Amino acid sequence: MQTLRQDIAYALRQMRLSPVFTLTAMLTLALGIGATTAIFSLIDTVMLKSLPVADPSSLYRVGEGRDCCIEGSPQDNWGMFSYPFYQRMKENAPEFAELAAFEAGGYEVSVRRSERDRMAKPLRGEFVTGNYFSTFGVSAFAGRTLAPSDDEASSAPAAMLSYRAWQQEYGSDPGVVGSTFILSDHPFTIVGITPPGFFGETLRSDPPEVYLPVQQEPQFRGENSLLHRFPAWLRVIGRLKPGASPNALPGRMTNLLRAWLVTDSGMPSEWMSGVKAQLSKQTIRVIPAGGGVAAMKADYAVSLRILLAVCCLVLLIACANIANLLLARGASRRTQTSVRLALGASRSRLIRQSLTESLVLSVMGGAAGLAVAYVGVKAVVALAFHGAKYVPIGAAPSLPVLGFAFGLSLVTGMLFGTAPAWLATHADPAEALRGANRSTRDRSSFSQKALVVVQATLSVVLLAGAGLLTRSLDKLQHQDFGYALDHRVTISLTAPFSTYSQPRLDAMYRELQDRLTHLPGVEHAALAQYTPLEDNWGEIVIRQGHGMPNMNDDIGSSWDHVGPGYLETLDERVIRGRGLTEDDTASTQNVAVVNQTFVKRFFKPGEDPIGAHFGLDLPQYSSTYEIVGVVPDAKYIWGNLTGSEPPRPLFFVALAQRAHYDNPLMQSIDDSTHYIEGAVLQVHGGMEGLEPQVRQVLSDIDPNLTLLSLQTLEDQVDGNFDQQRAVARMTGLFGILALILAAVGLYGVTAYTVERRTSEIGVRMALGANRVNVVRLVLRGAFLQILVGLLIGIPISIGCSRLIASQLYQVKGWDPLVLGGAVLALAVCALIASIIPAQRAASINPVKALRTE
Repeated sequence: MQTLRQDIAYALRQMRLSPVFTLTAMLTLALGIGATTAIFSLIDTVMLKSLPVADPSSLYRVGEGRDCCIEGSPQDNWGMFSYPFYQRMKENAPEFAELAAFEAGGYEVSVRRSERDRMAKPLRGEFVTGNYFSTFGVSAFAGRTLAPSDDEASSAPAAMLSYRAWQQEYGSDPGVVGSTFILSDHPFTIVGITPPGFFGETLRSDPPEVYLPVQQEPQFRGENSLLHRFPAWLRVIGRLKPGASPNALPGRMTNLLRAWLVTDSGMPSEWMSGVKAQLSKQTIRVIPAGGGVAAMKADYAVSLRILLAVCCLVLLIACANIANLLLARGASRRTQTSVRLALGASRSRLIRQSLTESLVLSVMGGAAGLAVAYVGVKAVVALAFHGAKYVPIGAAPSLPVLGFAFGLSLVTGMLFGTAPAWLATHADPAEALRGANRSTRDRSSFSQKALVVVQATLSVVLLAGAGLLTRSLDKLQHQDFGYALDHRVTISLTAPFSTYSQPRLDAMYRELQDRLTHLPGVEHAALAQYTPLEDNWGEIVIRQGHGMPNMNDDIGSSWDHVGPGYLETLDERVIRGRGLTEDDTASTQNVAVVNQTFVKRFFKPGEDPIGAHFGLDLPQYSSTYEIVGVVPDAKYIWGNLTGSEPPRPLFFVALAQRAHYDNPLMQSIDDSTHYIEGAVLQVHGGMEGLEPQVRQVLSDIDPNLTLLSLQTLEDQVDGNFDQQRAVARMTGLFGILALILAAVGLYGVTAYTVERRTSEIGVRMALGANRVNVVRLVLRGAFLQILVGLLIGIPISIGCSRLIASQLYQVKGWDPLVLGGAVLALAVCALIASIIPAQRAASINPVKALRTE
């Protein structure tokens, strides 16, 4: 310990005596360690951290899939269930002490504190079963949690607010608890506030702000999903009893599901042959749920891995740079080291002292890196979720992150300190004492040049990767969407539409569209169930004259209820027939406009779709809609934008027209699809003053009609690329950092080489070499290292592009433009880094150079 204290004191003294070296090394390490720690902090939060609940290790999720199956068709790997099947599972899972269900998606609720409030606030709601909070072991911050007694049809409506909503929307007013709020035109008593830090069962942006009992769902949706046996909309998490094992649950739940589908699901008999054909593939998995529903983990896993790999490459370049600095420093100390060896110091003692200096330097760089990590996490979150109101991801370093940073600092210290320490203590003392530093062929010089080659190689890999991601992002943002983006504004809104009668709803839609159209600066306005890039409802399509299709085939289509002029407002041209107009009313034939993929999917080549009829789900309804127009395929679904999904069949039907079904479930579904979620405006000029005008229009029509967002269609489309933009920009930033570090490393090695070759250059100039010859000599040596790095780095770049292929859109790994740009950038930086030492070498006075030794 005494020796260790001496080594640490000596290291600190040497750093104080070399402030430029110390600051350069610390800054380099802080950037490399800080960036890597920032990404690890995100990985820890998104992928490794448990929910902030009691004993998360005993939580298990029943079901794993993420896709929702509203109709109840086979899901294969089931992840969502109907309410009746959830109750059946509770009866057949004795291993669980509690089994809670919660809504798979989210629901925007218009909230007024009292009837006197002129405008409602939009809060994100989630329907949960009464045992939701007790299952997670969560207590209320104020008041009480929802209880099973609140989740009964006869119970008084109760709700809980999130701590954040209570703070930000209601100023932490203690009077909120026990007060009656108007939620989507229904009175609810706020019984409690969730604890700080609790964001629900799913880590995601904009988590729930108000929790509602499942039994209150029919008041909001206009259909009683609790009674229907096959629409799947709930996820399920349970807490195991002490000592219970989940091993038998997957088989039992799977058998229960298969029996349910055949005998108790309530599916139409026409569907059963297809369901039975797929029965063997229907499974339910039971997986650990300590981290909750891993939605963000699945969405961001690949991107975080890419960023972590990029940061590790930057860290390796930083370590190579520090190793180069230490090699140069060690070479300058060779005489001192030789004297110490000659006086009896052991090599192991000198190596230990040199390693201690490296470790102290790396730990100090790691400490500075924590500040970089804190800022880095904030920057990545802001890039990836710039449209979100709130993301429950903390930037403060946790204990695992602190441990990671400390461990990384020690590893990097060993990594960049070992070789310089070894080489410095294995020089020949006699040669060093005779002043033999004229040599340019020693191991130190070779190691420095090898490290520059490594830096150049890694820099090319990073620059090529950043170029591919940036080029992919550019192609995503400038692709043909199939509709106009400029001068289009989308409105997202919510209202208690289920409380409206049909005549009142139709009248309200007419008034809303008319008043929006006549706002200053608005040329056209059209209402829609879904605006572009919202997930569209999907149904089974059956053509008139055709029987029930094979359930194994791709027989579904997305659809959208839209107001008159919707396609024209988006400037989506009709290539055959006509669009939807004001003449398509409740008293006329139900009509539809379909896209080209719909025609390809459901019609034979050469068959005319105009005038053909089709319906949904059951053969008896196959004459419901008449096709009156065809439009080109457009990018209405997020998966279409990124190329991860092919174009879907899609049809548009008139908002004013309603289908009439004998089947109660189908009728309730059709009624609910007439509840719009937004509108599209075509405007001229800017958006200044538009939002308050829209809010005023909504408030005048109905105080519960709440504006959720108003943004240009360009911004809405652009927001879908947040993740790609974050990865591309961060990778580009790290690529530039790597380029700078490589240039600094090359400059250091070239300058050091020039200094050591001063006598040689003097001799050359004395024998007739001119300045151009000397510059050429220095540049040739520098660019030889870069050339070797390029020869190694370009093939590696092409190979590594396969690892990020899933993140690329219409870009190939061997893109010559990207590779050429990476090579040019490295060449320019290499020229700048080496020309300064080259000019210094050319300015050497031969007489002074010959006297150097």
